[in-house]
Amino acid sequence: MILCDTDVIIEYLKGSKKAKRELEKIKLNNITLSSITLMEIYFGALNKKELNNIKRVLENFNILKVNEDISDLSIDLILKYSKSHGLRIPDSLIGATAIYYDVPLFTYNTKDFHFIENLRLYK
Repeated sequence: MILCDTDVIIEYLKGSKKAKRELEKIKLNNITLSSITLMEIYFGALNKKELNNIKRVLENFNILKVNEDISDLSIDLILKYSKSHGLRIPDSLIGATAIYYDVPLFTYNTKDFHFIENLRLYK
């Protein structure tokens, strides 16, 4: 299983051939999203019609929800990396989800995550 970051899913939704090719290589049934990614993408929809189209596409993906352990791990990541590396709350929650479930994170924004201990990035 691979956890996809918001940027990868946005590219996929925009029709990026690179993102589509990579996700098909992984196999769509092996892809999972954090509930944070789902919220970010829904929030970014331009209107209700686009939101409904996005929901229709994303309903086929597994969603990993934030639980108490992920929240605690995310707080630890914020304490450790927010000032030194600029780690933001959504990224800390997504990173904590990948660590908690022990799955690699597929992101195009490796600069936002590469410094996090115990986080495996998908290459």
